[in-house]
Amino acid sequence: MTIKPPIESTLKDKTVALPESRQLDVLTGLFERRQAKVIRVPMVTILDSPDQDSVIYWLKTFIDSPPRYFVILTGEGLRRLISAAERNKLKDEFIYKLSLVLKISRGPKPVKALKEVGLNAEYLGKEPTTAGVIATLESLNLKNKDIAVQLYGTEPNISLIDYLRSRGVSNIRIIAPYIYSEHSDSLKVIGLVKHLYADKVDLIAFTSKPQVKRLFSVAREHGLEGKLIEGLARTHVAAIGPIMQQELKDYRVDVSVAPEVSYSMKPLVKAAESLFN
Repeated sequence: MTIKPPIESTLKDKTVALPESRQLDVLTGLFERRQAKVIRVPMVTILDSPDQDSVIYWLKTFIDSPPRYFVILTGEGLRRLISAAERNKLKDEFIYKLSLVLKISRGPKPVKALKEVGLNAEYLGKEPTTAGVIATLESLNLKNKDIAVQLYGTEPNISLIDYLRSRGVSNIRIIAPYIYSEHSDSLKVIGLVKHLYADKVDLIAFTSKPQVKRLFSVAREHGLEGKLIEGLARTHVAAIGPIMQQELKDYRVDVSVAPEVSYSMKPLVKAAESLFN
C-alpha cells in the first residue's frame, strides 16, 4: 500500500476531535496527513433496522407496485435497501423497478448511491435539507400520487410527511432501513467534554446529527452540559453541511465553518484549514 506524503497545512499540530464513526478512518487520515493531532471519539454506529421483516415487505411491495415518486433522503439508506434486497435475492428486481420510478434526491450522497447501481436522480432538492426537498416537490403534480419516502435514520420527518398529505398524495410508503446506535462508552465521551472545557481541543468536526445528540445526552446524564456548552463556545466547530449546521444551532452551538458547496469530508477538511490561516 502506498503511503501518501504529509501535506503542509495550517492544521499542523492542531488538536482535532472527531465524533465520526462510519468513515472515521478516512476522516482521520485526511486530518493526520495534514499533520493534525486527532482525538477519535466515535459517538454512534449505523446498523440495519432490527425490523427486517418490515424492510423486506416494503421492498416486495415496491417491486410489485412501484410508486410514482421516491424521495431518498440519504445515500446510507438507499445502500441499506439495496443490501437487504440482495440478501433476499431481490436486488435485480428492485433496481429495475427503481429505474422506472421518479427519484427525488435530498442531496449529492443519494445521487452517488444511485450511480453505484447505474441510476440517476430525476430531481434534486433545491438544497440538501427537508426544506430543499419540499421546494423541489412544489413544482410536481403530487395529487392522488403514490410516493415512497426513505427516512434519515428513524426520524419521522413530520414536516415532510405533513407536506405530502397537504398536497393530496394518495399513499405514502415510509421506510427506515437503518438505525443509529451508541458506539463510544460514556467515559470516552466524558473525557472529550473535559478536554473541550479545558481548552485542549482546537477543532471539533461534526458529520451527522446523532453525534451531537449523543454528546449532549451523555453530558446531560453526568451533569456536564454546562461545561460542554462552554467548551464548545471556546472551540472551533466545523459542520459538514446545512443540516448539521441547523442541528448545532438548535443546541445553541455556534458553527465556525462549513463547506460552501460540496457537503463531504474533503471539503470539510479544506474548510477547517481556512480557520487557521
